[in-house]
Amino acid sequence: MSVRELVVLGTASQVPTRHRNHNGYLLRWDGEGILFDPGEGTQRQMLRAGVAAHDIHRICVTHFHGDHSLGLAGVIQRINLDRVPHPVAAHYPASGQHYFERLRYATAYRETVLLDEVPVAADGVLAATPAYTLEARRLSHPVESFGYRLTEPDGRRMLPERLAALGVRGPDVGRLQREGVLDGVTLEQVSEVRTGQRFAFVMDTRLCEGVHALAEGCDMLVIESTFLDEDGQLAVDHGHLTVGQAARAARDAGVRHLVLTHFSQRYSDPDLFERQARVAGFEGELTVARDLLRVPLPKRHQ
Repeated sequence: MSVRELVVLGTASQVPTRHRNHNGYLLRWDGEGILFDPGEGTQRQMLRAGVAAHDIHRICVTHFHGDHSLGLAGVIQRINLDRVPHPVAAHYPASGQHYFERLRYATAYRETVLLDEVPVAADGVLAATPAYTLEARRLSHPVESFGYRLTEPDGRRMLPERLAALGVRGPDVGRLQREGVLDGVTLEQVSEVRTGQRFAFVMDTRLCEGVHALAEGCDMLVIESTFLDEDGQLAVDHGHLTVGQAARAARDAGVRHLVLTHFSQRYSDPDLFERQARVAGFEGELTVARDLLRVPLPKRHQ
């Protein structure tokens, strides 16, 4: 059975708190797992969340600040210790290659798994599989940062009334789906396009074109909202978003489910983030992330 969900491993900005671990997010996409921004403590959070090293097929790092990457050393070593049976791809800003190498080889261990380094140097497609296309977009932060977006290929939804009207039934429906035409009936005559799901991951950044491009039309947007709106100048100074900026970007992009995360330790009331997101005009499904939360992707478009 296919599963598409976000497993939140950590939600803190800069430093962990009593209730929030450093960043870490696992996206389950059918049979694959994509680990985003493993901060310090990710290995332990994986254990608490029921996530195994075998679940990881890709690692995507937005940038090389410690709260987004210090967990790499432990995660990579765990992947090798557990002898994960498949290759693992690692995406990260190319300008941080030396940081990645230091974390990958922080201590001695035995390499047993193929870790394919695929650094990101510019906007564009990083991987194309039958299940999704993964692309990156540049963000605006004091160090080079990229956001990530998964796009499922569009499919087709069969229309029973048109199938019946044209006399296509039983095994012939499957043949028509595979071959595209059957006895003069085309697939386009008896089906319509079903838009593939879209997921975006946006961490440390000011508001910029990359944010809007990544968010456009997403079923789920995971986005930093480090500061409340009244601390907007702090957001500008440190290269972050306010909750209002994140919510308006999601509203304007037509996002179906907004997941807010990466909260400054100065705030203790998560309800403030939800209230300000609603004031900003976002009316879709909204989650203020907390550690160890599982968030299912919205159902596919009908």
